Amino acid sequence: MPNIPVTTRFGQYTVSVGSGILGSLSTHMPARGGIFLITSPEIWALWGERLRTSLAPKEPTVLFLPPGERHKRLSQVERLVTEMTKAGADRSSVLIAFGGGVTGDVGGFVSAIYMRGIDYIQIPTTLLAQVDSSVGGKTGVNLQTGKNLVGCFYPPQAVIADIELLRTLPQRELRAGIYESIKAGLIRDEALFRFIEKCREAIDRGDAASLEKMVATSIRIKADVVGEDEQELGVRMILNFGHTLGHAIEAATDYRALLHGEAIAWGMLAALEISRQRKMLTSDEVRRMQKLILYFQPPPLPPIRPKRLLHVAAGDKKNRAGVRRFVLLQGLGNAVVVEDVTDAEVLAAMDSTRQLCESQ
Repeated sequence: MPNIPVTTRFGQYTVSVGSGILGSLSTHMPARGGIFLITSPEIWALWGERLRTSLAPKEPTVLFLPPGERHKRLSQVERLVTEMTKAGADRSSVLIAFGGGVTGDVGGFVSAIYMRGIDYIQIPTTLLAQVDSSVGGKTGVNLQTGKNLVGCFYPPQAVIADIELLRTLPQRELRAGIYESIKAGLIRDEALFRFIEKCREAIDRGDAASLEKMVATSIRIKADVVGEDEQELGVRMILNFGHTLGHAIEAATDYRALLHGEAIAWGMLAALEISRQRKMLTSDEVRRMQKLILYFQPPPLPPIRPKRLLHVAAGDKKNRAGVRRFVLLQGLGNAVVVEDVTDAEVLAAMDSTRQLCESQ
């Protein structure tokens, strides 16, 4: 079982990766203090008994958060902390975020602000959350005006990425996570990209050994980047490859048209096109990268007015002092942050990406 350390200026925690490791959860629990758990009704129905057994003899107080980005809002945070207060949560309590990326982001944010901070543990149940959102200490919620605009950096005590939990994922959810692992290879690790290319069929059918290797490698990449720059002041921005337009696509469609990973897939394809336009990548390199992303069949791009997309992208949290920050590729495994991408380049890339979508 790989145990991957994440070291930041706020301390160190470990990400455990393996199949059937949920039973190790009790080793992370303090001797005193109540256990509170945020999850979705669907995840609790599938895995609740397994989790309860792993915590025995302690019994968690279970709080439910509906699935989906549209529920990642401050109104839900207020409801959850109110329920915790009524159930007797105090500073010695531990919160477990048991679910996908929305549950993890909201659970981490609740932990950060409840009584000015309590301990929490991430148990991601989707591939997307395992390879990305559960690692790095980002927490927060969405506003109507944009994604993740309210939040803070607050690292967990531990992350448990149990590959067995992915068994019940629909293929669409599995692929949403694969796109994020492809991103990790594109920005930082050519060997990971080649592995996904080589094993794409096994990964797509949910082969546990292939998934474990992909997940562990993706997490190591993120752990290295986060260790260098936890608060996204520099190199960590490369993790946002595909996210400027991906987040804009999500917000412009009220988070209803695509899963997060699917929106990022189209955002990456657009960023690849801008990189090609700028001659940072050759046409052959771009075709190779496009081929792997498109192998996993992202759903069609929803119709969005170009001006609407530009308006939403202008509110991206990576922007500084009105300057649009965009992550592009200088080659496979080599991401760079640029500050001079124009509206015309964005619109041309989105037009090209839409044509690519329609040709599939």
